[in-house]
Amino acid sequence: MVKKISLLGATGSIGVQTLDVIRAHPTSFTLVAMSVGKNIDKALEYILEFKPLLVSVQEQHDAERLQREVPSEVKVLYGRKGLIEVASIDADVLVNAVLGSVGLEPTLAAIESGKQIALANKETLVTAGHIVMKKAKEKGVSILPVDSEHSAIFQCLNGESEKDISKLIITASGGSFRDRTRDQLNGVTVEEALNHPNWSMGAKITIDSATMMNKGLEVIEAHWLFDIPYDQIEVLLHKESIIHSMVEFTDTSVLAQLGLPDMRVPIQYALTYPTRLELPRAKRLNLLDIGTLNFGKADFERYRCLRFAYESGRQGGSMTTVLNAANEEAVSQFLNGKIEFLQIEVLIEEALQRHSFIKEPALEIIHEVDKETRQFVRSLIQI
Repeated sequence: MVKKISLLGATGSIGVQTLDVIRAHPTSFTLVAMSVGKNIDKALEYILEFKPLLVSVQEQHDAERLQREVPSEVKVLYGRKGLIEVASIDADVLVNAVLGSVGLEPTLAAIESGKQIALANKETLVTAGHIVMKKAKEKGVSILPVDSEHSAIFQCLNGESEKDISKLIITASGGSFRDRTRDQLNGVTVEEALNHPNWSMGAKITIDSATMMNKGLEVIEAHWLFDIPYDQIEVLLHKESIIHSMVEFTDTSVLAQLGLPDMRVPIQYALTYPTRLELPRAKRLNLLDIGTLNFGKADFERYRCLRFAYESGRQGGSMTTVLNAANEEAVSQFLNGKIEFLQIEVLIEEALQRHSFIKEPALEIIHEVDKETRQFVRSLIQI
């Protein structure tokens, strides 16, 4: 059977690699819908190659231009409505690879339509995990992880009983500045921060990796995906990114998933689960070539954003919404040259300290908290 795929964020890093997987297996997958941001030239290229029925872009004028240039059977939409229609279209799997909290509503729409979700958008669960997982359970919808770390845990847990889990061990490369002290982070440039040693990712996620907020968001995501308390989730520095994560069981056994860094592997597994397909052009792991694997402690004083994530996650409710919104805004300002690298964590901390905690926020409250947090962070920068 050919699986019908809808894809949010087709021109981003995960989106491009998802299309590579679809391209490699034309008898297994077909793209029926996709969303892009503002890269209209690339969108046109993908439309002509994959022939989706529905496309959504960010801006109305881009949608109007694209509609004139594509075959008449392709429907072009824009904005929030477009994202939700792409998520709701008749498909077997939605791959949510958009960046930021904008991915939340399409995820809920996809759950409502009953399709399986391959989730690469961390912010969906960080912002509203209590709502998303409850709705997925009610609708009988599977949420399969696309992040390499969560995919690794998911694979290690196949066939295992939840009651036998002792802890989840999420590995972290340490990011662009893993070999620097905190004092050496003063005055680092955007270009330096974007120079990740192991992975090729988008700008925002690469900065999150440098601050270790990315790993903090993954801890919160793991809590929701696997229903595991925060005290049973550990982060371990592992600069080679060969072990993608591990699970320790009550009998002291530890299972790990290994492989060379290649995001197509977890993407494809989410699309083929519970089976597997060959992955063309993928390099195979040779441990003799690797030789040595290194591990280190993820220090909360060195990586303060990781501490913020654990604290926010344990408190729950609206705190993780604030964490995510403040981080998105602060990272954006750093990338735009408005603040220094170390100011990212300062702004996040101020936003968290200012917020009045709400235990179980409804979706409307989450949107309001998100908006207020972003405005607060911008007010601190005076932009």
